Amino acid sequence: MPVLSRWLPVLVAGLSLWGGELLALDVNITKEIPSITVKHGNKTVTVQRNQDPAATLDPEFAKISRKCPPFCAHPLEAAAGVKTVGEVELIHFMNKELKDGTGILVDARTPDWHAKGTIPGSINVPHTDLSPEGADAKTLEETMKRFGVSKQGAGWDFSKAKNLAMWCNGAWCGQSPTAIQNLLKMGYPANKLFYYHGGMQSWKMFGLTVVPPAE
Repeated sequence: MPVLSRWLPVLVAGLSLWGGELLALDVNITKEIPSITVKHGNKTVTVQRNQDPAATLDPEFAKISRKCPPFCAHPLEAAAGVKTVGEVELIHFMNKELKDGTGILVDARTPDWHAKGTIPGSINVPHTDLSPEGADAKTLEETMKRFGVSKQGAGWDFSKAKNLAMWCNGAWCGQSPTAIQNLLKMGYPANKLFYYHGGMQSWKMFGLTVVPPAE
């Protein structure tokens, strides 16, 4: 028993990774990352891949033919200076910027899409709420305040702007690129914007956790 007591902390430490997650999964996110935890509204959610090797893609996101427009292929780059990220980079963003409060994960889809399920930790800011011309002025100001941006005369003060990782339904979805372009028009720094090009379709292809909208 004394020997076991002495080595138990070492064994636990050896199994622990990324903030207390245990290496007990058959299907990890990467070799080094089995799962992460994020705050989603007032709950803590574990983000991991589906552990069922027979699982298949949600039929809603298995469609290969959608009418274009509006469901057209979109460039990998949403705009000049905006970094495009994949699943691993997004996981790192969620585990760092989202956790320390320097970043926000933005589901830029319309509320009907958001209601079907979202990436844990996301807030829903429809691209229509970020239109400098079409959005309600009060709604736009409240949204920008959430992003760390304050009103300054006729413009905006971006000195405390947060990093935003923005996404929608996938490479055929124009909602997050539109949101990014609208933010850039208002002066949002391009280096603080990140575009998850694969969106919900790629997220589901990897069997990653999807949750209902936050309460």
